[in-house]
Amino acid sequence: MSLARVSTASGEEFAGRTLPVRPELRAVLPWPGLRRGATIALRGSTSLLFAILASATTEGSWAAVVGLPGLSVLAAAEAGVAVQRMALVPRPGTQLGEVVAALTDGLDLVAFTGTTMINTAQTRTLAARVRQRGTVLLPLGPWPSPDVELRCANGRWYGVTTGNGHLRYREVEVHATGRGAAARPRSIRICMPGPGGPTTRSTG
Repeated sequence: MSLARVSTASGEEFAGRTLPVRPELRAVLPWPGLRRGATIALRGSTSLLFAILASATTEGSWAAVVGLPGLSVLAAAEAGVAVQRMALVPRPGTQLGEVVAALTDGLDLVAFTGTTMINTAQTRTLAARVRQRGTVLLPLGPWPSPDVELRCANGRWYGVTTGNGHLRYREVEVHATGRGAAARPRSIRICMPGPGGPTTRSTG
């Protein structure tokens, strides 16, 4: 896979363009999809990351996930992510900001953990870079002034009866805050598979 974009489109050219997202998640976004050039911080669940990546990768977009060495590719696939279009950089080392910046040159979505390793100057540079490249930046953790922050809370599992069975899915609340068009808080309840996929065995 080449990380070089064929197009050298400007930030203005990407303005208003979106990548597809699960229909349920559109209710908490100020756009009809994932707006190119936006920064969307994700908190509280790897399953939320998979839900964000699923539709976009299925329809042809390329993504990268940086700094999650324990990420399960099987769980991502079971959550609907087209894993053949998901690059993994499990251990970026001490140059996290530089690694993320390089990936925004060639990919449509870039998710990364270790957000506290990136200083204020780098966050501003990254925000400007993704606006220019039309990439969707997905910091997994605290991030200063994201366009939108999505946070998972109050998860409830379904599928287990009388202490045994299969954990098939869980229902969680997704709360959205942000700035500009996203300033009004929004919330939804959404069903997601767990980190081990939708049929994780429970023996408790």
